Amino acid sequence: MTKYEFLQRLREGLAGLPQNDVEERVAFYSEMIDDLVEDGISEEDAVTRVGPVERVVRQTVAETPFAKIVKERVRPRRQLRAWEIIIIVLGSPIWLSLLLVAAALLLTVYIILWAFIVSLWAIEVSLVAGAVASVVAGVFYAAQGTVIQGMALVGVGLVLAGLAILGFFLCFLAGKGAVLLTVKIAQWVKSLFVKGRSEQ
Repeated sequence: MTKYEFLQRLREGLAGLPQNDVEERVAFYSEMIDDLVEDGISEEDAVTRVGPVERVVRQTVAETPFAKIVKERVRPRRQLRAWEIIIIVLGSPIWLSLLLVAAALLLTVYIILWAFIVSLWAIEVSLVAGAVASVVAGVFYAAQGTVIQGMALVGVGLVLAGLAILGFFLCFLAGKGAVLLTVKIAQWVKSLFVKGRSEQ
């Protein structure tokens, strides 16, 4: 792929971003390719070194603040006609209600996800507290002369400690997965805004 083709595809992929940001990125990658060519690399190899256009677009969209993308998205490319404004205003009870319902559903799913993670950590804390309390109570009972009950409580404490160790790793992985899912969803939503704008 030539430098021109790379920059053209990059410009098309970033079309939903503010024009200043698109031009800044295109200039940055143009200069990067030129620097590599000056170092003695062919233009095609320089473009290959920069990486696939799709990856560059994904990375750029991920780094761009969501508010900036939305601001660019909602700004009309032309002035609205009177009849378009009337239709938007008259239709607002419907589209605004649907928009609020969709936002409420997304927020509910997000809250449920994190409530589940918090619940897992609460169970983990309970297992740790139960393990400590059982071992302490077992030692206390053994010191009082009821060795069998004391040994049973220490055994229960050790089982709870093992479950707590396993639970810690499960909680950690679930929390990490929730964070990754949140990031992926945010990137997906941003890419929809950029893609939608570039296709207009």
